[in-house]
Amino acid sequence: MNVTKTGWAAAMAIALAGLGLGLAVAADDKPYQVAEGNKVDKTTLEGWRTWRALACERCHGARQEGMVGPSLIESLKQLSKDEFKQSVLKGRVEKGMPNFDGSKMVVENIDGLYAYLKGRSDGAIQPGRLEEL
Repeated sequence: MNVTKTGWAAAMAIALAGLGLGLAVAADDKPYQVAEGNKVDKTTLEGWRTWRALACERCHGARQEGMVGPSLIESLKQLSKDEFKQSVLKGRVEKGMPNFDGSKMVVENIDGLYAYLKGRSDGAIQPGRLEEL
């Protein structure tokens, strides 16, 4: 059987989809899945819950548009995921950002926190209460 590269890639995509792999990354490589602006995948929902539990809005604002701390809506347009993780986990003490690498909740949900804030920055996730897809 002679399978072209395109045919092979399509066959693999169909096979993987058939396995029902519940990956949290959307088809367009976004780290979140969202519907109707407030329904998100489980990982992103846990990131939102982490945001709320740690009261990050005290510095970054309830809509992530900044207060004492910078606007995360703007920051996440420029920061890579690795840069974001570094900033949150190690802090930016000289700018008033504490480190959160000692917080079990943050460490366990750092990918979800990034997904939530990236979704807000992209305009895909609306401010306010979220629920699971």
